[in-house]
Amino acid sequence: MTKLLVATHNKGKVKEFAEMLADLKIEWLSLDDVGVIEDVEETGSTFRDNSILKARAYAAETGLLTLADDSGLEVDALDGAPGVYTARYGGAGLTAVQRYQKLLEAIKDVPEPQRTARFRCVIVLAGPDGALLGESEGICDGQIAFAPAGEGGFGYDPVFYLPQFGQTMAQLSPAEKHKISHRGRAVQAIVPRLRELLQNDTG
Repeated sequence: MTKLLVATHNKGKVKEFAEMLADLKIEWLSLDDVGVIEDVEETGSTFRDNSILKARAYAAETGLLTLADDSGLEVDALDGAPGVYTARYGGAGLTAVQRYQKLLEAIKDVPEPQRTARFRCVIVLAGPDGALLGESEGICDGQIAFAPAGEGGFGYDPVFYLPQFGQTMAQLSPAEKHKISHRGRAVQAIVPRLRELLQNDTG
């Protein structure tokens, strides 16, 4: 079974990848699983830049095929912010709830038609030699709700409203979310390349 390092400490994210790619013979590992403590500084100006930085650095450190993703929320009323700063929005030490509450406060006077937003995810695969072995992008369009709803997902999911479902991302079942989420779409797009790499690895 091929070991694949997902460049995150977030167990929820690793679980999502494993669920979405359950048919692949992969041993999914997080940074915690392989004892990586130091985080790679995300100094890139785009999601792709950050994904490449993380994938290459962790692959070189661990000698494992590494999948890194960088994703975030782009709110049109905030000129695309928080963007690459999504996970750090509002400053250090805030909980996910505090971050999305800060976001809701920032656009509290923005009317519904102007509350458009999207989640964007870029995935990069890198080998231990630093070679970029594949990349993909996924986008999920929606709106910022006026108040949080739902218990599922993580991060900004409770305030990301999907008009076609009449629900927030956090109200969807995991199966529904994986089909339409930015990460789900990026994963689906990288699957052919992953299969190719796994076949080469076993064959």
